[in-house]
Amino acid sequence: MSEIPAKAGASEGPSGAASARHAGSAPRGGGSGPESGGAGQPAQADVWQSSPPGSIYDYIKVASFSIGPDGLIDQWSRRAAQILGVGTEDAVGKDPIEAFVPADLRERGHRKMAEILDGREWTGVVPFRAPGGGADESAADAEARTGLAEVYVMPTLTESGERAAVCIVVDVRTLRRIETDLAASQAIFGQSPFGFLLFDTDLKVQRANRTFTAVFGGHVDDHRGRTVHDYLPRHEAERVQGALRRVLESGEAVTDMQLVGTAPDSVERRHWSVNLYRVHSGSGRPIGIAGLVTDVTRRHAAAREAAHARRNLALLNEAGARIGNSLDLETTARELLDIVVPGFCDLASVDLYQGLLAGDEAPPGLADGSAELRRVAAASAVADIPFLDLGSEAPVNVGAVHRFAFNSACADALRTARPQLLPAEPGGLVRSTLAVPMVAHDTVVGLVQFSRTKGSEPFGERDRAVAVELAARAAVCIDNARLYRREHERALILQRSLLPPDNPEASGLDIACRYLPGNAATEVGGDWFDVIELPGHRTALVVGDVMGRGLRAAVAMGELRTAVRTLALLDLEPAEVLSALDEIARGLGTPGGVQQATRAARRTGAPERGDLSEVYLATCVYAVYDSVTRRCTFANAGHLPPVLVEPGEGALMLDVPPGMPLGVGGEPFEEVEVELPEGSLLALYTDGLVESRDHPLDEGLSSFRAALDAPPRAGTTRTHSEELEDICDHVLGSLDTHHGEDDIALLMARVQGLPEENVGDWTLPREPKSVGRAREYTRERLTDWGLEALVDTTELLVSELVTNALRYGEGEIRLRLLLDHTLVCEVWDAGLVQPRRRRARDTDEGGRGLQLVGLLSAAWGSRRTPRGKTVWFELALPDGDSGLVDPTEALLSLF
Repeated sequence: MSEIPAKAGASEGPSGAASARHAGSAPRGGGSGPESGGAGQPAQADVWQSSPPGSIYDYIKVASFSIGPDGLIDQWSRRAAQILGVGTEDAVGKDPIEAFVPADLRERGHRKMAEILDGREWTGVVPFRAPGGGADESAADAEARTGLAEVYVMPTLTESGERAAVCIVVDVRTLRRIETDLAASQAIFGQSPFGFLLFDTDLKVQRANRTFTAVFGGHVDDHRGRTVHDYLPRHEAERVQGALRRVLESGEAVTDMQLVGTAPDSVERRHWSVNLYRVHSGSGRPIGIAGLVTDVTRRHAAAREAAHARRNLALLNEAGARIGNSLDLETTARELLDIVVPGFCDLASVDLYQGLLAGDEAPPGLADGSAELRRVAAASAVADIPFLDLGSEAPVNVGAVHRFAFNSACADALRTARPQLLPAEPGGLVRSTLAVPMVAHDTVVGLVQFSRTKGSEPFGERDRAVAVELAARAAVCIDNARLYRREHERALILQRSLLPPDNPEASGLDIACRYLPGNAATEVGGDWFDVIELPGHRTALVVGDVMGRGLRAAVAMGELRTAVRTLALLDLEPAEVLSALDEIARGLGTPGGVQQATRAARRTGAPERGDLSEVYLATCVYAVYDSVTRRCTFANAGHLPPVLVEPGEGALMLDVPPGMPLGVGGEPFEEVEVELPEGSLLALYTDGLVESRDHPLDEGLSSFRAALDAPPRAGTTRTHSEELEDICDHVLGSLDTHHGEDDIALLMARVQGLPEENVGDWTLPREPKSVGRAREYTRERLTDWGLEALVDTTELLVSELVTNALRYGEGEIRLRLLLDHTLVCEVWDAGLVQPRRRRARDTDEGGRGLQLVGLLSAAWGSRRTPRGKTVWFELALPDGDSGLVDPTEALLSLF
């Protein structure tokens, strides 16, 4: 009977560990417990091994007991006590049928027991009810003590030859649960739409499901023992092998590991997502790694499409934000290339029709794509390799003018206004090129080429649509820049045509002037300056600035400049000139002028100048310089004050009341008269010289005065005019960092008064004898000046003006002769009636005096003075080339 307990105990697993250590048990190899020799080491034959924790016996819960020849239990294992809930003292010596089988089944149980003791095996399910409970036992507790046991009874013999039995008992509920778990595990593993792999601790495949074999071929058993190197390229296999080791060692799962490879018998690149996690036994011992493999090729393609769409949207959004910020053709083209290289392509270029750039609306050959183009921009992201047109041997440099061959794809794109995909040349650097016409307002303005080199994905339909959109946006901006450049150039021509010549001349002044337009990207402005010769060797100096920019400001400037010249010829006082200009500026924005605008405002009940947005506002300073007295009269309409530099003194801003800008109206202008010392420097300027966004106005004015205080050192052989030109250049160079945003007008005048010996001034009483005295004074002074050739003509005209002053004027008469680059004669009196030339009839005895003055003089006129009027005439000095008019012939021509 001693054998039966040993055999029974050996089948119990950990719960029967004591019996497993008895002699006579066969050793089990391959164990991983402490008695094992370790991985790769041979097990010692004399070491008894037990099943490691978490073996199958722990799950099945197998128990055993033995029945003696008398049919009573003589051995009862601890596992049997655990499963059936009956202790050894309550089981040994009991009849198992009477103890555990329900009463209605006992008769049948006794028959089966007799058969077993007769030497027959038996297997069956036996309901049992563990002893215990009482009268107060609940139904749940009673159900818990009731169960089904699957019993396997094996006949045996005792040492004495008597028949006995060994019984193995398994809890049926545990078996059913294990069967359910195995079925569920098999269903999940075998029926999963994802590939399942189970790796052992040696990182070899132990199991693979059918989904995995459907991709990689073979039967599920064919994959047993393989490694990841059998499925993936070397670099990907090494990456997965490393991940498997980390999971096995650390227990940390790997999720969504992306792999790229090809399936057997296929060249298509597939993308897989792999999830790895460590698998443990019931006791927590690592027994392998499970891998879930999902084919994400479609998802990866969809993600790529979405990424491309996002990239393209971002590209178009960036293009909308960055292209067209500058109204410059080349800058706009470069903005396009800055966006697409390298984000969209590796090489790119922009070609525009040369004729359109020159201002032609439809240059010859534009329709068939054979017209000349100019490359305005090119970009390369491949090791500074220039853009190389397909089919050409050398790159077209930026700025070069070229043509596309008539049968080329680029010419076809220009003809049809449709993009063309250019085939790559064998062995060339460029892999794919898109030639996209630039269409703006139904007009092809040029061509943009996008190229991708080796290593980049060739262009597809999606890229074609993006390229067309990019080219269209750039085309509109470039066409706008082209139109703006044309209008800008026209405005510049208009503006420059309204400015005085480079070297204006003035009596008693050396003049130097500069006009600098703003940056090329800015619109033309309304700055202007002018030097106007007035009678009596006087000079009007004008500097103005129309507020605003563009052609509108340039036209307004031209109108105001013309008005200033017209008013200056009337010889009005500076304040009167600005008052008249103010009225003109107020009427510039209204077709009917200021009076119609005023009437309309009164009809609507609105303030007379309530809407200043429609008013042409301008600032202006108007100065009249008299070279005889060296006095200058200033009037200012909201302009920056003039700057005066006296000899040996620092630059000083003249205190001229600023007044209101022209166009505002309602305020009178004040005059200030300043005596200018000999050799002093007067500077008039616009705000572009001293004002900038980078610094305040006061800082610019200080810099301007500092530049005037330290003029360049003049050479000993230089004239005053040349020295003044150097001062202008010095000022602009010193303030170079402070301008460029606005136009600059600078007018500088060096005072050189008329010498006293060049002036003849006499006062004549109101009597007839004064006519003869006037002729006498004139003859003597002209003789002193060496102008004998002008004596007869001057005497005749002086006598005519003095006679008119005696006949029609008032008060005493003043005669003045001025000699500079011309000879000027002025006759002053206190009368207010202006002389008027009329045409005398043949029978009239008089009325031809002013006609004679007009015939013999180079110019004549009259002007009002604070105490009357002045009538003057001007004679050109004899130069030997032009002959003088004979007074006798001129007088006879009147009859």
